[in-house]
Amino acid sequence: MSSTPATGDRAAAFARAYQAAVDRWPVPVTAQQVRTGYGTTHALACGPPDAPPVVLLPGGGATAVAWRALAGGLARGHRVLAVDPPGQPGPGRPGGTPPGTAADLADWLSQVLDGLAAAPAALAGHSYGAWLALQCALHAPERVARLVLLDPTDCFAPLSVRYRLRAIPVLARPAASRMRRFLAWETGGRPLDPVWLAVVAAGQDLGRASIVAPKRPSPGQLAGLRPPALVIVAGQSRAHDPRRVARRARDQLPGAAIVTLAQASHHSIPVSDAGQLLHHLEPFLNSSPGEPSAAQ
Repeated sequence: MSSTPATGDRAAAFARAYQAAVDRWPVPVTAQQVRTGYGTTHALACGPPDAPPVVLLPGGGATAVAWRALAGGLARGHRVLAVDPPGQPGPGRPGGTPPGTAADLADWLSQVLDGLAAAPAALAGHSYGAWLALQCALHAPERVARLVLLDPTDCFAPLSVRYRLRAIPVLARPAASRMRRFLAWETGGRPLDPVWLAVVAAGQDLGRASIVAPKRPSPGQLAGLRPPALVIVAGQSRAHDPRRVARRARDQLPGAAIVTLAQASHHSIPVSDAGQLLHHLEPFLNSSPGEPSAAQ
């Protein structure tokens, strides 16, 4: 079906904003396309091709450019692969049957890892992307070398009622202005990267994202998690109770490293807190199995 002029204009505006963010990538970056049974997935790749791979998964409704501030630091010693998940804004192309379950998403990500020659890889996800990374680690642990969950939603605790209520208008009638107000509320007015914010806003004007509704894993499922894990909680998060998330993560993943960034909010990670994240990510990603890698 052909696009209306308004839809075409919005798609063009999103493409310009996305490319502007890529043009400001801190290190040389290339775009890659991976064919999967769920369509063609787009990824941004940087860092030495023969370095250990780190695959980055953005939050719901976000894109691979959310990792721009973090990519340069990680690329010093890793092959960084920032992926645009299916059903969310991005240059990928849908095809086949869209993912409908957590197992489908794990299958999609396994195909992406194969296409990028990045299995096993360290997986790092933010928010909904953290849930996606966790699902892959539970369904296909052999594909995951290490697991990083940044202020994970629906992994250990539910979203807060006030966050859900604030998000309803954004989800029901996506618009750039609504998303900007929502982010300003959640971050307490903290300044956000305007280049990233332009991409998020333009993505909202494309309409509703189509994602698999997340379901929290059971304690039994989490007890069987095999890859080493690092959970980083945003101390000022309004998405959920950060203390509850940290406590449950510590109880349900006894071998994981749990870190709280006291001044970070849910939506300022990973955009505005890259320096603090690198302080914890680099030793974790570079540590040997069984070696302590972060403060708990």
